[in-house]
Amino acid sequence: MPATATKSKKARLREYLAEKNLAAVAEQDWKDLLAALAPISERYVRHLLAEAGIPVAQPYGGVRQKTFEDLEQSLVEMERVYSGASQRGDRATAQYCRSVVIEAKDHARLAARSAKTAPEKKAQKEEMVDWMLVWLENPGVFPVWVKLRKPRI
Repeated sequence: MPATATKSKKARLREYLAEKNLAAVAEQDWKDLLAALAPISERYVRHLLAEAGIPVAQPYGGVRQKTFEDLEQSLVEMERVYSGASQRGDRATAQYCRSVVIEAKDHARLAARSAKTAPEKKAQKEEMVDWMLVWLENPGVFPVWVKLRKPRI
């Protein structure tokens, strides 16, 4: 049995980061990291990197939704990547951006519907779902829309 099979993914990630001396994760780093830790979910890798304080470039950094400020920042960054990819005709990256936002929306919706979620947290997650639905409907409108929306929250 290989030595890596007995180590946790978290331990393997720490070793990988130390070996590669990564202070931030860009596209190729992300792909290499997923390959090195496979099988592993992208969401879990994002979580471990956030825990380690390692920034991850969009769209690989995902949609952060701990606070509305985190959500706004990550969706605005995602819109920049999406728009750039669309302008270059890079359909794969544009679709990846959409997929990441859809996954985050679904996660927020599950949290909002959970019986274990406190009422104020449910309301927050429902609002976050609305933000992501606006992004998905028209990413280019989102940065202006959110500026108009923020005084209401």
